Amino acid sequence: MGTNRGVLGTVVALAGTVVVGAAGALGIRAAQERMRRNSAILNETLPVNSKWWRDYAKQEGSLLYVAIGDSAAQGIGASTPAHSYVGLIAERMRELTGQSLRVVNLSVSGATTALAVADQLPKFRKLKPDLVTVAIGANDIVEFDAALFEANIREVFATLPKHAIVADLPCFYLPWNERKVAVANRIVREVAAEHGLEVVPLHETTRRRGLRGILTEFAIDLFHPNDGGYRVWASAFLPAVTASVVRRKGVRASTSMSIRPPDERAPAPTSAQ
Repeated sequence: MGTNRGVLGTVVALAGTVVVGAAGALGIRAAQERMRRNSAILNETLPVNSKWWRDYAKQEGSLLYVAIGDSAAQGIGASTPAHSYVGLIAERMRELTGQSLRVVNLSVSGATTALAVADQLPKFRKLKPDLVTVAIGANDIVEFDAALFEANIREVFATLPKHAIVADLPCFYLPWNERKVAVANRIVREVAAEHGLEVVPLHETTRRRGLRGILTEFAIDLFHPNDGGYRVWASAFLPAVTASVVRRKGVRASTSMSIRPPDERAPAPTSAQ
């Protein structure tokens, strides 16, 4: 009788394991399907954001801000492109200088460093910007090739003016991606140093957000930042942007020109217009 109970207990335990495992697999599949649906929803905003920036570039301004980058510079995941890090930087630059501002956002969603070289640099060479920000390379990480990444970064950085401000790659959190990001960021910093370019600590700024950032500062696709996440990105750029504008344009700095992370934030601007 004891043996039968043991066998029965084992069968029940195995059955429970199978049920739990099946439920877990179903849960994973459901989560993956939800992420696919959410990604599709954000994909629908790609042409909307692109048009928003094209229209914005037509506005006249006494100063010119040019952004090179990928979907993060486009503001995918934000409630409006004005709440992207580029939109927030533009707003602060306008406040800081008291001058009108034209923004030419050359970024393209999905851009790698290779695509930035092919598509964005030819347009950039025709411009004479007062402010340049560059955040590119996150899309290189999935199929990361260090030699190719370095060759492309060298070409991008060689094209930039000395006052351009570049960011290292943000934190990817997952260890297998972070190992590749560490190599990429070493390359970014070494090549930037060779060209005398300032690198803003986007990786450290996003890494410090930790679990709070993972849970609250990403859009529904769990990849792009949301409004709060873009405030974190902007907070990484703003000290260098402010110093550059003050130095080159002779304006007086203000302590109100910083952007604080979401848990400390002041109200965000409602429009970049």
